[in-house]
This record gives sequence, structure tokens and C-alpha cells, in this order.
Amino acid sequence: MNANVISLDGLKVASRDDLTKAIESKGCESSSCGSSDAPEDMDPGTWEKVKDHPCYSEEAHHYFARMHVAVAPACNIQCNYCNRKYDCANESRPGVVSERLTPEQAARKVIAVANEIPQLSVLGIAGPGDSAYDWRKTKETFQRVQAQLPDIKLCLSTNGLALPDHVDELLDMNIDHVTLTINMIDPEIGTKIYPWIFWQKKRRTGLEAAQILHERQMQSLDLLHERGILVKVNSVMIPGINDEHLMEVNAEVKRRGAFLHNIMPLISAPEHGTVFGLNGQRGPSAKELKKLQDACAGGANLMKHCRQCRADAVGLLGEDRGQEFTMDLVPEEVTYDASKRDAYRDWVAEERGERRAAAEEARAETQAAVNPDAEPMLIAVATKGGGRINQHFGHATEFQVFEVDNDGVRFVTHRRCDNYCVGGYGEEDKLELVIKTLEGIDTILVAKIGGCPKDDLAAAGIEAIEDYAYDYIETAVSAVYRAKNGLPAAEAEIA
Repeated sequence: MNANVISLDGLKVASRDDLTKAIESKGCESSSCGSSDAPEDMDPGTWEKVKDHPCYSEEAHHYFARMHVAVAPACNIQCNYCNRKYDCANESRPGVVSERLTPEQAARKVIAVANEIPQLSVLGIAGPGDSAYDWRKTKETFQRVQAQLPDIKLCLSTNGLALPDHVDELLDMNIDHVTLTINMIDPEIGTKIYPWIFWQKKRRTGLEAAQILHERQMQSLDLLHERGILVKVNSVMIPGINDEHLMEVNAEVKRRGAFLHNIMPLISAPEHGTVFGLNGQRGPSAKELKKLQDACAGGANLMKHCRQCRADAVGLLGEDRGQEFTMDLVPEEVTYDASKRDAYRDWVAEERGERRAAAEEARAETQAAVNPDAEPMLIAVATKGGGRINQHFGHATEFQVFEVDNDGVRFVTHRRCDNYCVGGYGEEDKLELVIKTLEGIDTILVAKIGGCPKDDLAAAGIEAIEDYAYDYIETAVSAVYRAKNGLPAAEAEIA
């Protein structure tokens, strides 16, 4: 095949315009995990590390995909919110996988995915246990992949208990991103989250366990920061246990140099079989999560686009194509071809520059026509990726939410819902769930929507707008804000 030709989901495209159309129509099927900073906002070395990483850059998650390989099942702590499942295709949460892999299988699978998904930029190991504790398998997997795909970023996620023993090996392997789960800095709170840890060949419980875990996590964070490795801290928000305490966690991880802080809602349901799920511990509401995030303003930069991925997730954030690449579907012999990914990155470099320019022009237009009485708005967007409004309402499994005011447009969060349209037909009970998901939002931008769901949304006080189909999100959101607040429209919206 011509090295300049890219295939996306069976579509072969040979030009930048064709690639744009392919992505709009089917190539980046995601609803929308980072810093929203652009190159001018950070030093060049840091920007080079994060610009193609969908978890560390909010902008990058519109364009780039991640892949997790489930090679590390062993874990050295027990969390009350975790129940690892090794043969499950139905639950979308951390610790769950469809199949465990050997390092050799994982490397073969990564090559197969890279050949088919040119958006792939990051390989992560997030368990389903702990990647630093099950280190032999983690290290062998990374070494095998790096030998064949030197252009892919390598990441690992860990609870930090075993990480200090391997920090220098991370540098030798060119791993410059680590996700560290820290749910407390007060061991008393930790006793309510962790029943036990396994440390120095002994199971430890209670306050002793929480104190050891806390000290090792702080040591991990310090060691990583000293070595220039970017750290994303994950924290699970557990109402009544650590929700208020996470403001202290945010301040402390910022002081110790964390690049991002990702505050995630507890996923808690009896069918998951976790301690919290079985004892009725609830997760936070979207309103409670946003209130905590707002309270952390001025602390560590917050990541708001996380999807709490499975330990075997494949694809853009918000999608999981893992079932397309189970080992029975992966060829025994596979050779890496970098041409598709090279061409895709060239396209992204141009596209994201044009999108930034469009967003800046929209912001300038809004600021020039400021209405001091205009209230900020929350606007939901149906998108498959690429930073555009390019998804049918009925096909959306989640919506990205943007806040807009006289200062511009900002990504706030995502709201997940069941897919409304099944086989081309809407299901009323699922539409009710979508309406509940959009609570507090009065406008949603979609590429297309049927008459009946549009009327039902209107009856619930939500206006669905199709006028900006395939426009950039920021320009469309800005235009809606101006129109609803009596501000002059831009002379020409940039598509």
C-alpha cells in the first residue's frame, strides 16, 4: 500500500481533506481524559511529552487513542472499591478485563492494534492488579513493545507501594508518564478505604497498613518528580469518607510536583461485588463532583476528561474497541507498519492548529461584543472526536460538556449515558436516561437528531441544535452563547 494512504475502519484515504471527512464520518468514534494548555503555556520539553497523550492533554484526547494490556494481575493492596474480574466483557471500570495476557501476547496485540488504529499513541499497563508489584511481567512487556514500536509512549499505573523499588528502571526504559493512585494523605481515612496491604512479605492491616501505604506513595511522588517523570495522581471520590479530604490531597500533590490530579467518582453497585458496592456506599453525583473540582481551583491542575478505563481498554477515550482485538483475532505473525500512524500525526498537527485558530477567533469575537449581564452557560456536545460536532444524538453514549462565558469556552466534564438509538430505533426508557444525564443543561449540539427525541428534549427544557454539524466545538459553542445572550454574531464562523 502507498505509505501516504491511511485506512480507518476500512476507509482508505489519500489526502488531508479525505482524512478529515473519514474522521467526521466514522474514524474517531468517541464521545470524548488533562491539561488544556497549549504549547505556549508550557516549556517545550513538557509539551513534547504531553501533546499526543490523551490522558495528559485535554486537547490530545480529541485526536489520540490509548491501549491498556492486562499483563499484571497480582496486587499488593486491597481497596474497598475494587473487585478484579478476569473474564468480563460487560463492565466498564478499572480492574476488569476480558482476558489476561503474557508479555509475548501483549506485544503481538499492540502491533496489531497499532497497524489498525493510527490514532494509537500510548500503551499503558494498569493491572488488572498493580503494574509495579507484578513488575517482571510489566517490564518484559514494555521491553518487547519498545523494541518493535519505538515511537509509542509507555505509561504505567500503580498504587505506589512497590514503585520506589523500580523508579530508576523507568528511566532506563524511557517511561516518562506514571499514574499514581492516592486517595488519602491521612492514614486514619486510609483505614476506611484499604482493609490490608502486603508489604515486606507480610499482610498488614489497620492504621499500620495505611501509614505504610501513605509514606510509600509520597516517596513515589517525590522520586518521580525528581527524575522528571510526569505524574498524574488519581483519587477516587468517596462521599462521607474522603470527599472533603481530597482538597488536602490536591494541595499536597501539587506541592510535591504532580502534573495533574484526576478526581474520579466512586463506581459503586452491588453487582460489581466490591465491599463498597455490597455495603451500600454511594458514589458522588455529577453536581458533587463538580463542586469538589471547583473547590480545588488554584491547586494541582485537574484532569476532567477521564473515562475510568478498563485494564484492557483500546481506542479513543470514551470508546473501547478491545473486543475487536481479542487474542483469537490477532495473527500469530504480525509486522509493524508505521506509515499510517506517521501520516495521521501529520494530519493532526495541521488540524489542531486550525482548530486553535478558530477557537481564538471565536473567543476574540465574544470578548469584543461582551454583555456584562450574560450568564455563563453549560452546553453539551455530541462528538466522535476530532474536536468537532460530528455525532448523531441517537448514537451518543456520552456527551462532552463545555462552559462558556465572556472569557471563552472551556471543557468541563463528560456525562455518560446509555446509547439511545438501537438498530436505528429509539427506546423511550433510554431517552429518559439521556434527559436525566443532561440535567442542568439547556442546550445540546448534535450533528443530527430525529424529530421525536428533539420534541421530547424540548419538553424537558433542552434545546437540541443541528445548525453547527461538523463545525469545531469551540466556535459553535461560542456562537450559541452569543445568540442566546443577544450578542452580535461573528462575521463568519470557521468550520
